[in-house]
This record gives sequence, structure tokens and C-alpha cells, in this order.
Amino acid sequence: MNLIIRKETPEDYYASELVAKRAFWNKHHPGCDEHYLVHKLRQDADYIPELTRVAEVDGKIVGLIMYANSWLKKEDQTIPILTFGPLCVDPDYQAKGIGGELLEQTLVEARNLGYKGVVIFGEPTYYPLHGFHTCDYWKIRTAEGENTEAFMGYELVPGGLDYPEARFYEANVYSDLPPEETEEYDKKFPYMEKLKLPGQWA
Repeated sequence: MNLIIRKETPEDYYASELVAKRAFWNKHHPGCDEHYLVHKLRQDADYIPELTRVAEVDGKIVGLIMYANSWLKKEDQTIPILTFGPLCVDPDYQAKGIGGELLEQTLVEARNLGYKGVVIFGEPTYYPLHGFHTCDYWKIRTAEGENTEAFMGYELVPGGLDYPEARFYEANVYSDLPPEETEEYDKKFPYMEKLKLPGQWA
């Protein structure tokens, strides 16, 4: 497998979005909106294009990771940090270490750019394999004051997330995905059937 991790170009946009659709379709709920998120994120003020990477195998885009500004807030403090998502790999290329390569390379680049830490909502069985901890490790909570197994963080520098009782606020674009807009945007891609499957979140 000839794997190349590189920056995304405009010529990659459709292929990147299709990878996101294929990776997440029917995973968490019937259908998905991650491919529309990829589209919207590129246009958002909090998007950090310097950290976007695609995975290419034999000239085909098979993976993607994108980052955005996010924040920890504690009393009168606002601490800028990162979040990422989606991190995705085409189903035909999963379990080959491609997602790990995308993640590891971009975490190094984020550190080199001076960022202190990353907080995400992600798969609790996957990210701890790459050094992530649940956020109760730092006593950080969600904006709603909660903690879950899917709420995880990674320090890029020692103490980068050491803000006990801080709350996490991700870029608004991650929650601004109206279903009707997603449905319309999905028409640009090959049809895939929505299915209700065991293990979905909703």
C-alpha cells in the first residue's frame, strides 16, 4: 500500500466529502451529516486549514482529518485549544493504520504551530490507543457540565489542559447542521440507503 499523507487541495474536496459520507453512513444514526460538515467547515471562521490532511493510496483519497478552534472557559478565563473532526477513512481502507497516521502527524503539526491541547467527542475505544484520556482526568466538563466516555482530550504540551472545572466549547459549526440542508447537500453524492442498525446512538 502506497500511503501518502498530504495537505488537501480544492481538487480533493468532492473526494474528501465522499470519504466522510462512506465512513459515517448509518454509523451513529440512519444516514449521516459528516460530509456536509466537511463542506461547511471549510467556509467557517474557526476552521484551521493548515492542519487539514488527506490520506492518498495509489492516487485515491481514502482518508481525511480537519481541525477547528475551540475553547476552555473557566470563570473569566478563555483558553484557546483545538478540536478535530471528522477523522475518517473509507470503509474499504479501514483497519490499516491510516486513521492513526492522519492523527499522529497532525498532532505533531499542531504542537509545532503552538497549540496546547485538543478536546474531542469521539470513539472511546479508539482514541485512548493514541494517548487520549477522558476529560474527567483534568476535571474538564462539557458546556452542559457533563462528562462521558466519548468526551476526551490530549495535551500537546505539559499542562495544556490543566484547567480543572473548565468547560469545553467547540466551534459552532459542529452543531449547525440543519437536517434539511444536509438532505439537500447529500444529493451531490451517490445514493446510499438509510438504515436503522443495532448500536447506533439514535
